[in-house]
Amino acid sequence: MPARILVGSCSWTDPTLIACGRFYPPGVTSPEARLRHYASQFGIVEVDSTYYAPPSARNSALWAARTPDDFVFNVKAFGLLTHHPARVDRLPGWLLETLPDAARTKKNIYARDIGPDQMRRLWDIHREALEPLAAAGKLGAVLFQFPPWFVRSREHGDYLRSLPERLPGWPLAVEFRGGGWMEGASAQTTLHLLTELGLSYVSVDEPQGFTSSTPAVAAATAPLAVVRLHGRNADTWEAKTRVASDRFKYLYTDAELEEWVPRVRELALQSRAVHVLFNNNYEDWGMRNARSMARLLDVETAPPQSQLELS
Repeated sequence: MPARILVGSCSWTDPTLIACGRFYPPGVTSPEARLRHYASQFGIVEVDSTYYAPPSARNSALWAARTPDDFVFNVKAFGLLTHHPARVDRLPGWLLETLPDAARTKKNIYARDIGPDQMRRLWDIHREALEPLAAAGKLGAVLFQFPPWFVRSREHGDYLRSLPERLPGWPLAVEFRGGGWMEGASAQTTLHLLTELGLSYVSVDEPQGFTSSTPAVAAATAPLAVVRLHGRNADTWEAKTRVASDRFKYLYTDAELEEWVPRVRELALQSRAVHVLFNNNYEDWGMRNARSMARLLDVETAPPQSQLELS
């Protein structure tokens, strides 16, 4: 059976998307209506909000209830689980209350600022919160996007080995931002490790030449292959922008998208499913590129069943 290729975007609620007025029809203004409309256009979406604050079972249940049976969510892991900082003012109350006084006064904290019991609870929350999606068959993958300082090392390799044990039975995807994992001879070692662990390597399209750059290597290391396209705006890739979407303000041309068509088709031969997600979340640019990519790949943006259920 050929691999199922799904194409979509990495957001459906970005403020610039809503403000541009081009994607959502008039009157589609509530969270429920927006998700239902998005799911009538595409078969997959990435949840980015869970990177900034841990997921909740309530949201997962609502997402599952508001989308067709064959719709899929890829969910980004909370920042503290991927060695990123987390803003103190966005922490759940139970975690804020357990912070040492010195950490509570900071703008951001890291995993090193909290204890092992708190980290275990964060993992427990992910398992409990995403279970409604998993039970509905709608959890495509949990995405672990690591920062540039998550460099190739024995310690970080052991951390990757721990992921399947912490979220057993779920598809897990790993994206590197530099760190030496995919440079030169290290690339094959990294891909072998991910294959051994059953973790999906996230192939990326992004600006090159930065410490946070990862080469555009397309590889399948698990039954699910994932591609994330961030745009090629080198001027803003590592810049401090007013809002996150400004960093990814880039509209791919069809010629640029065509570079990925044979790669995606090759991934489809090596896997059971391929998720192609656009992270150029400025206005409706990600959706526009997702539609173009689906056309070039000759796949439906939303599966036919979804279209029928929502018609």
